[in-house]
Amino acid sequence: MAATSATPTTVALWRDWRGWPETIATLWRRSLRFRIISITLLLTSFSIFVTSLTMSLVIQNNLFESRRDEVLSDARSAVGAAQRTLDSAEVSDDRSALRALWQDVQESIPRVSSSSLIAVYAIDVPPVGTGVRGFTIGGLSADLLSAGLRERVVSLPDRQAWQSVALPMGDGATAPGIVVGQQLLVPEVGAFEVYIAYDLADSEQTLQFVQSTLWAAGTILIAITAGISWIVLRTVSRPIVEAAETSARLASGDLEVRLPVHGEDELATLARSFNAMADSIESQIKELGELSLVQQRFVSDVSHELRTPLTTIRLAADMLNDQREQFDPTTNRTAELLHTQVQRFETLLADLLEISRYDAGSVQLELEATSLATLAEDVIDQMLPLAEGRGSELRLVAPGGYTPVDMDPRRVRRVLRNLIGNAIEHGEGRPVVVTVDSNQHAVAVGVRDFGLGMDPEDAQRVFDRFWRADPSRQRTIGGTGLGLSIALGDARLHGGTLAVWSEIAVGTNFVLTLPRQPGDIEGPSPVALEPEAALPDVTPATQPIQLTELRELYFIDPVSTGEEDRS
Repeated sequence: MAATSATPTTVALWRDWRGWPETIATLWRRSLRFRIISITLLLTSFSIFVTSLTMSLVIQNNLFESRRDEVLSDARSAVGAAQRTLDSAEVSDDRSALRALWQDVQESIPRVSSSSLIAVYAIDVPPVGTGVRGFTIGGLSADLLSAGLRERVVSLPDRQAWQSVALPMGDGATAPGIVVGQQLLVPEVGAFEVYIAYDLADSEQTLQFVQSTLWAAGTILIAITAGISWIVLRTVSRPIVEAAETSARLASGDLEVRLPVHGEDELATLARSFNAMADSIESQIKELGELSLVQQRFVSDVSHELRTPLTTIRLAADMLNDQREQFDPTTNRTAELLHTQVQRFETLLADLLEISRYDAGSVQLELEATSLATLAEDVIDQMLPLAEGRGSELRLVAPGGYTPVDMDPRRVRRVLRNLIGNAIEHGEGRPVVVTVDSNQHAVAVGVRDFGLGMDPEDAQRVFDRFWRADPSRQRTIGGTGLGLSIALGDARLHGGTLAVWSEIAVGTNFVLTLPRQPGDIEGPSPVALEPEAALPDVTPATQPIQLTELRELYFIDPVSTGEEDRS
């Protein structure tokens, strides 16, 4: 499916205009096709707008200049014809002939000119009795003539003057026009101002037609450009979308997926290179899978094969350990060491079997409703002898976590034993605080010690198998180096998390968080990973605090048998 294909959710988003900016911003970030088409349309629209505007202005200017030159020539011809009529007539002192001649002039100007808007005004006062005076034709009013135009006509007798005006129409509207003025010399009378107004409405209509044609052509061109861009981009982007979808499927574990190869162009080369890479990845993953399977089978087989002789050795070691008081001191110590190491070997063998089950993906949870706070109490009771031997106090702070949650109690118990045992091992005899709390999404338990701590680099590797922050330090409680790795696997198997915070000379805090319902944990853990206080100010752990019936907070003595090491 293409990245910009319409879905019901997208359609619903477009229906609400208030969400358009966010929708457009989302498409801009996520859709290459939308981004390229938008940029293409914006640049094309800008180019067409500038071109159309420039052409419109050029056409408007040329059309106006052409029409102006035309009306100037027409006015010159009309006034010139009238002047020739006046110059060729011989009227002398015959007043009646002069009036007849002036009447001919009034008729010849509109006849020769293409305009019927004419106004003639005397510059000099005509002699009395000549009958020659100014006139107007077509309703050309003196109000349309500016003082500057009339001044130029009067001061420049041999030249034309013009100005643009708005000519009133019969319906009250106005039309663009040009008024041309020049002088007309009447023999025996004097000079007259002749003004002829021309209506440019037809030129304006022509200009509007040209402009509308340009904008319509520009809009059509934008639409055509958008269509061409869509087709071309779809042709180019489809292989990219297919490559992205195929890469996602390959990353999700579908190793057999491949890109179709069409033609011999660059995209086909890309498809062939991708398929070759996928083939190489598939072969290497299969090879590594086979090696891992062989390794898992080897560990599982060896562990199973070792069980029988180990059982025999353990029975013999137990028998020798039970009777070691009868031996000499050297043999006594040897029997004790043999018994201890056989126990550790048995624990290591059990951990190796558990790790092999995780690697093989064959681990199954046995869920039952369990209170995490109650489970923590039981584990603390079991760990009491170990804590007493180390001089550590075990303190339980449980404001929540009493409501039963579906979990595998055996595995969670093992995680808690491991975390508390590590805290006792590395707590340097200081108190160990176990915090249990819950919220609407999850339950969590934190195990905090105030020992040596670790730097950030070591804290990142603390869940690696057989890893120890200080390789030179001896394990004193029988850890195998796999406890935290198994604990992390148990947490993930429940859909939860196991996180660590540590600081040199401050201590370490492990937080196990389990979801109330199957699925990912929403929101923060009920127990903060980074503790706020260095050490709660409480009464000694040997003096339990009496609380409410909900038992929200109390302390008990340290506890039992840690079998794991922080490694």
